[in-house]
Amino acid sequence: MKSWFFPVLIALMAALYLVIPSDPLPVKVIFKLIPMILIMFYARGQVASKSAGAIRFILIGLVFCTLGDAFIAVSFVAGLGAFLVGHVFYCLGFFKVSRINKWRLAAIIPIALYSFTIGSGLISALRTGGEGGLVIPVIAYMVIISLMAFSAMMTGNRWAISGSILFVLSDSILSWNMFVAAVPYSDVLIMSTYYSAQFLIASSLAHLQQIKERIV
Repeated sequence: MKSWFFPVLIALMAALYLVIPSDPLPVKVIFKLIPMILIMFYARGQVASKSAGAIRFILIGLVFCTLGDAFIAVSFVAGLGAFLVGHVFYCLGFFKVSRINKWRLAAIIPIALYSFTIGSGLISALRTGGEGGLVIPVIAYMVIISLMAFSAMMTGNRWAISGSILFVLSDSILSWNMFVAAVPYSDVLIMSTYYSAQFLIASSLAHLQQIKERIV
């Protein structure tokens, strides 16, 4: 199969999802899941049939994120929980192939500052908006996705790093738009960064597997 086939098909299906009407909801959800299913097939094609544990963790993370896409359509908390589990698996995978040095460790500073800034605005909005029950789940999610971004930085892989940054950006736009203030073109911004993030993470697998084989 041509190397460009899956990337082009994923991009086309992602664009199609953005123009599908919101009603009926089941149809919208199906079209939302199609790009992620294609990304999972693409990810599996990047690695050997017998993958290292680190790669399997990341593949499992993709599965839970896909479940999160489905769950969040009917329950924000259920979707958040599935994505949180997905990020835990991403962390496990990335940390198993991490190559730590002082410059990569320094990434914790901008990540922490960004998370604190966005988190403060979200928590304030949740409390004033009568959504105090979401404060703890949102904090837990922000901690985990920040840790995911940091773990991606530790791999030194540009695809994993770019994907993690776009994931953080996508979720920031989503949460800000939901709880703080309307973001212009939020749907396009959220989903374009999200699908790009997952595709880049999937694209990192071949290189990450090579790193793991050298470590072993």
